[in-house]
Amino acid sequence: MGVRRAVEIAYREAGGPAASGGRVYTMGPLIHNPQVLEDLRRLGVDALDGENLPGDLSGSVVIIRAHGITPGLEAELVRRGAAIRDATCPKVKASQMKARSLCRAGCRLFLAGERRHGEVIGIQGYAPDCVIVAGREEAEREAAALARESAALPKTALIAQTTFSPEEYRAIAGGIALHLPGTDIINTICPATRDRQESLRSLCSRVDAVVIAGGRDSANTRRLLAIAESCGRPAWLVENAAAVPREAAAFPLVGLSAGASTPGDLIDSVEAALRRLASD
Repeated sequence: MGVRRAVEIAYREAGGPAASGGRVYTMGPLIHNPQVLEDLRRLGVDALDGENLPGDLSGSVVIIRAHGITPGLEAELVRRGAAIRDATCPKVKASQMKARSLCRAGCRLFLAGERRHGEVIGIQGYAPDCVIVAGREEAEREAAALARESAALPKTALIAQTTFSPEEYRAIAGGIALHLPGTDIINTICPATRDRQESLRSLCSRVDAVVIAGGRDSANTRRLLAIAESCGRPAWLVENAAAVPREAAAFPLVGLSAGASTPGDLIDSVEAALRRLASD
């Protein structure tokens, strides 16, 4: 939902300010899909790098991508003259607000996610003192360290990157609970992400191999690939129909899944390529 909404906003802006000579930017790559990004570039929508912002953005529109950004970066964009179009996914926005309210209430917050992921960086901007943990071992270590700090422990809570694996989240929650049993475990994982991953596990039980359609830079797409491989199925991640491997034809039944940021027409083209391969 969030990615599709962000893309729709970008195309709408491209038909407005960009079409009339104004500058339209996205704050970072809008979507982990090379074809969509190239199409937007052709329409005059370019991506900004937060480390190298133009000095003057007066008259420009900057679209905040679905991952969201830090409040400090948003304030800096406004200071430089940009008009903001906030396309932050509503689920991500809710996580940002939850993180901020917990920290303002004096809660020590754990955030399960990938440290360098745009969404995690954005949430951390609303809760600068949060502890980012990527797996159970790290979570146990951080929880143990906090438990040793003081006999009078603050309230603790755990939230997750919206595209995080539910299984990994449960493992992290269990690791923290060993040392901080009163931790408030808050489920901020997007239901669509959870359903997509569960559907893939079900699919893997019925097929001989799996093709995942999506961008290689997409965390949720890479996670789908990892799930397929963990289910013991040969799996390939392809960014377009041309990348569908010929060796897939050796398997009687091949399943197809796709990342949340994968456009429908790309999924259709990959499916068509698989059907052609099967008929050869």
